[in-house]
Amino acid sequence: MILSLVAVGNNAFALSSYTQPKYFFNNPYITFIIDILPILVLFILLSVLRITGWKSTLIASIFTLALAIAIGVPADNAVYAWAIGALFGFWAISWLIFWGIVFFNTWRLSGYLDAFMSWVLRNITYDIRIFAITLAWAMGALIEGLIGFGTPWAYIVPMLVALGIPTIRAITIMAVANTAPVSFGAFGIPVITLAGVIGVPLMAVSSAVAHVVAILAMFISFIILYLVDGFRGIRDAWPAALVGSLGYVAGQYTVATYVGPYLPDVVGSLTAFVALVLFLRVWKPARIVEPPRDIRHMANNSGRPAAVAWASLLVFVAVMGLWASPISPLPKMSVAVFSVPAYSQILGKKVAVSYAFNPFATGTAALVAWLVSMAVMRPSRKVVKEALATTVRQTWAAVAVGAFVVSLAFVFNYSGMAYSLAYMASFAGILFILISPFLGWLGAALTGSNTSSNALFGALQYTVGNLLGIPPLLLPAVQSVGAELGKPVAPQTVSAGISTTEYVRREGDIIRNNLPYSISLVLLLVAIAVVHLLLYPYPFKLT
Repeated sequence: MILSLVAVGNNAFALSSYTQPKYFFNNPYITFIIDILPILVLFILLSVLRITGWKSTLIASIFTLALAIAIGVPADNAVYAWAIGALFGFWAISWLIFWGIVFFNTWRLSGYLDAFMSWVLRNITYDIRIFAITLAWAMGALIEGLIGFGTPWAYIVPMLVALGIPTIRAITIMAVANTAPVSFGAFGIPVITLAGVIGVPLMAVSSAVAHVVAILAMFISFIILYLVDGFRGIRDAWPAALVGSLGYVAGQYTVATYVGPYLPDVVGSLTAFVALVLFLRVWKPARIVEPPRDIRHMANNSGRPAAVAWASLLVFVAVMGLWASPISPLPKMSVAVFSVPAYSQILGKKVAVSYAFNPFATGTAALVAWLVSMAVMRPSRKVVKEALATTVRQTWAAVAVGAFVVSLAFVFNYSGMAYSLAYMASFAGILFILISPFLGWLGAALTGSNTSSNALFGALQYTVGNLLGIPPLLLPAVQSVGAELGKPVAPQTVSAGISTTEYVRREGDIIRNNLPYSISLVLLLVAIAVVHLLLYPYPFKLT
């Protein structure tokens, strides 16, 4: 997929010439105000006025378009850049979101989610700490990979409460667990967006993010043990936490590095399930801590065979994986390239926002995978209709957000706002590596979305890295993972996540509770970024 700020080639559309200045109106102070206005407007709309996401992104994208024209971007170029962004947002993001969630809803409404969960509970140790790792970590990653958008909280928190875990603690557990998988959530939409706005091959970005996530993921299961049973839980059950983490990383890292960003969470969660089930057949904690509530009834067979639940899920994964694999010609079959050029004074070269339209994009793969998997699931017509109707209700706003947030980002980048802001940020020098994770965190905390954070700050991070001579994909990767860690304190995510608990409309209580864990994980990410920069920068270099 060719996309965003890349060198202008023969496909550039013949529009007015435009030069992105180092400083608008030759004034760095005015430039800074201009650069942060789109971000500030979006924040006010979402977090202060509490306007819904699709309306906020629409208003903010139109504001950014008008601002770009006001500061000298030719109107035809600006509108075309906005339209290219909207096309990318709809076809590369929203089309995939819709059909991926159609599959999940068909699977769930057919009873296979319950069958899958029953199988898991029957095959693991009856220990509350093991249940917490399996549900919050492995099952949470599966739901994040298939649907995202804070849904793992809504599904898993009631299950943890059913174990006897207090609600506020269950929410904290899920907030921490649902961090590392987020970059590859909803079939990798955040990573796809990041690759788009920085104009780098998708596989390179996917691999770079995977190298950061793999290290962070090794800590999460241990934190879950601590939240459930303190240091005693870590002392008793650390082997299970290690196996759960390694199981997820084995699937996530391999798929993200060699196949693409669409299925790392799904495959990682399945390998974590298998690793835990096999390990727990030969190992048990010396001291078993049973759940305060008897949940053996939850392990009863739901009436649907677990084998079919597994088979339908694996068929979907196989079709998606083969479609996006290096041996498949489908991801490369673009039929049109839309592009609008500019010249960057900061970069000293021609650039463009562009998008290569491919009718066989991964959203089409999800559609085909859903159709093929139905041969295994055999859902009734009623279930299929309900799955489609439910998905429309669930995703129409997300579809709009996907288009509008990328159109905002494309205008933000094309106008030069992202580059002038990056130029000023580069004055921090190499110390920017300490700021980079917090920028991603802030973007997600303000917008509620890893995707939106990547769209807003991805080009800035990439440009700062290039200006400072840092391996070009390190800061974008840290940006995306930092955004994962902002989700536990994002009002939109918290609101969706507590919708099935008694904490509805008490977002402030949850955010204050989650904040220390969120900040601590960002500090851990800073350490990971510094280690990569100093000791292992090779995965972040472009070849």
